[in-house]
Amino acid sequence: MDAMELARRLAGLGQSKEACQAYTLALEEAAPEEKMEAALYILQFGSGDSYKISYTVFRDLYNRGFCKEDVLSVMDGAFYAPNIKLIQTRYRKNCALLEKYPYIFRKDFIKFEDLPIRFYPYDDNSYTPYYVGEERFGDYINFRDAVIKHNFFRDLENPILAKDIYSQYELEYLRDNVRRSEDVARENHIYLHYGSWAEFCAYLTCLNMKPLLEEKKLVFLFGDELDQYPIDFKARFNIDYSQMNVRPVGIREITRLIWHGQLSSHNGGDFFNEVFDAHPNLIAMPSVMMSHIEDAIGKIRGALDSCESLAQLRGMLVKWEDPRLISELYHNRDCTDKDILVALYLDRQKYSQFLDKNSRIVPALFFQPHFPNIVYSLKVDAKDRTVLHSKEYDNLCESPILAGFKYIKTFIPMRRFTTSHGASVRFMNASAAAANQRLSEGEKAGKITIVTDAVAERVLNRSFMVDRQDRICRDSVIVRFEDGKLNPKATFTALAAFLDLPYHEETMTYCSLGGKPVRITDDGYAPGFSLSQVYKTYDEFANTNERIFIEYFLRDAYQYYGYDFHYYDGSPMTKEQAKALVDGFDTINSYIKKTWKLVFDNASVSMNGKIVEQAISSSVRTEMLEDHMKGVQENRMSIVDALIKDLRFVGKNSQPLYMMPMLELDPALLENPIYH
Repeated sequence: MDAMELARRLAGLGQSKEACQAYTLALEEAAPEEKMEAALYILQFGSGDSYKISYTVFRDLYNRGFCKEDVLSVMDGAFYAPNIKLIQTRYRKNCALLEKYPYIFRKDFIKFEDLPIRFYPYDDNSYTPYYVGEERFGDYINFRDAVIKHNFFRDLENPILAKDIYSQYELEYLRDNVRRSEDVARENHIYLHYGSWAEFCAYLTCLNMKPLLEEKKLVFLFGDELDQYPIDFKARFNIDYSQMNVRPVGIREITRLIWHGQLSSHNGGDFFNEVFDAHPNLIAMPSVMMSHIEDAIGKIRGALDSCESLAQLRGMLVKWEDPRLISELYHNRDCTDKDILVALYLDRQKYSQFLDKNSRIVPALFFQPHFPNIVYSLKVDAKDRTVLHSKEYDNLCESPILAGFKYIKTFIPMRRFTTSHGASVRFMNASAAAANQRLSEGEKAGKITIVTDAVAERVLNRSFMVDRQDRICRDSVIVRFEDGKLNPKATFTALAAFLDLPYHEETMTYCSLGGKPVRITDDGYAPGFSLSQVYKTYDEFANTNERIFIEYFLRDAYQYYGYDFHYYDGSPMTKEQAKALVDGFDTINSYIKKTWKLVFDNASVSMNGKIVEQAISSSVRTEMLEDHMKGVQENRMSIVDALIKDLRFVGKNSQPLYMMPMLELDPALLENPIYH
C-alpha cells in the first residue's frame, strides 16, 4: 500500500492526524490532482503550522497551471479573505500618513481594489505576492527578515539614494543609521526612489509607514522624479541646514553591531582587526576577552546603581576621557549593557579619534569578543541525530550585550583547518611551557597549564554551521584568511560591501593599531599582508595521521569553502581505518602527555589521609597519566562513532545546521588566483 492509499484509508476511518501525516508523505510523488486532494485534506484537518504545507502546494499548483480558478478560489477563501480587512486598514492608514507627508510629491493613491499586487499572508511576517496582471504567485517575502541585502553606505559623498526598497527591516535600518540633516549641518535626507508608483502603492498593504515618517528623514521619488535628487532644501523648503551645528553621536544613536566572530584560535582575527583599524565609520578596538568586557560592564553598572549624583559618578569614573559620555550614561533611563559597551568604546580616544565626526551615517561598533577556546560537544539524540552544542556560543546568543543591538552583521574568518590546527598546537605548547616555567621558578597562585586534545576539538568545532534562526548569525558570512592575504583588494572591497561600509582605501590597504601602521614593508603592505602564514604547515606540531583525520571529518567544509585536500586522498573511510589514524596521533599525544605529566607529578597521592612513599606514588602517577590518555583515546573513538555515518547536524533546538555562506569576491579585482 502506497502513502496515498494509506492516507485515504486513514481519512475514511476518521483518523485525521495519521491521515495528515500520510498525505504529507505522499505529496512528493503525487500527481497534481492527488496533491490537490492532499492539500485540501491537510488544510481542513491539520493542526499548528500544517496549513503551510497546503499553502505551498496550492501556490505551486497554480503557477504550474493546474485548475487555476479552483486553486485561486481556495487561496482566496483560506488565506486572503480572512485578512482582507486588516490589509485594507493598513493600506488606508499608510496612504493617510503619506497624504500629509511633505516629502512625497505624488498623492494619487490607487484604489485598494485596483492594486496590481495582492499579498497573501503566510505567517505573521511573511507574504506571497500575487501579480494580478500576470496571473502568477511570486516567492515568499518576509518584510522583517533581519538581513541587510544592500550596500547602502558604499559612497557617502552625497545623500543616501536607495532604489525599490520594500523591506521594513531595511527601511528602519536606514532611518536609524542615517543621521538627521540637523545633526550633521547639511542636507542628509534618505532618498527612496521607486520605479513604479502602482507597485509602491501595492506594497503599502504590508509596510508600516508610521515609524518611518516621524523624523521626516525620508524623501520619496518616483520614476522621472529621480532628476530632483538631491533636493536643495534651502531653495525649495527654506531650510538651511548649514546654519546648524554638528552634534556628537549619542550613545543610543548607535544601533548597529559588526560582530567579528571567532571560529577558532589562530584564524587570522588580528589581521582583520588591523585592516579595519581607524576606519572613519567604525568604533573599533583590538580583540578583547569577553570576560573582561563583562567585568568592565559590571563595574560600571555598579557605579551607576550606587551613585547619588552626576558628580559622584564622575568621581567613580575618573579615568574616563570624555565627561559627556558619563553624563549621558547617568541621564539615560534604564541603561542597558549595550549602552555601557558603546560608551566604553567611544571613550577610548586612542581608537574613537578616527571617527568622521561629520559623517552622514552613525558609526557601527566593531566588536571581536575573544574566548580562551571554543569547545563543542556532540551527542546522538533519540532520533539518531547528531546534536552539536557549545557553551561559549550559547552564552553569546543569550548575551544581553549583543541583544541590545537592533542590527547585527557577522563575519567570521576561516583558515585552512590543518594550518589553523598546527598554529594552535604551537601556541598551546609555547604558552604551557612559559606558564609552567614561571611556576617552577616560584610564581604563586598559578596552575599548571596543559595542552588539550586539539585534534578532537578541531573536528567538533563546526561553528561555521549555524541555525538560520539564531539572530547573531542570521546575517553572516565566512571570510577566508587566505583570500584576505592573497587578494586583499577583492576581499576587503567585498567584505566592506557585505558589512555595509564604504571601502576606505586610506585605512584598509595596510595594517595598523590605533592608527599607527604596523611596520610598512618595501612593497607597501604591512607584515599582516605577508603570504608566509598562508603556506606555513607547522609540521612539528601535527603529523600526517592527525591531518588526514581532520580533513576527512571536515571534508564537507573543505568542499563548501573551496579548500583542496592536502593529506586525505578523498576515498571512503571505514571505522577501522579511522581507528588506525587515531592510534597514530603521536604528535598531539606527545604534547598532551608532556603537560599532563606535570599535573600528575605535582599531585599529592595519599592513602587513608597520609602521603604514601615516593616509589609508590611515582607508579600511581604513571598510571594516572596512562588512564588520562586512555580517556582521550576513548573520546576520540566516540567522535568517530558519531561522525563516521554522515556529517549532518542539528543544534540544541533540534533545527538543522547549515553552512554559513562564504564571501564572494569580484573576479575583476583579483590580484592572484583563488587559493585552494
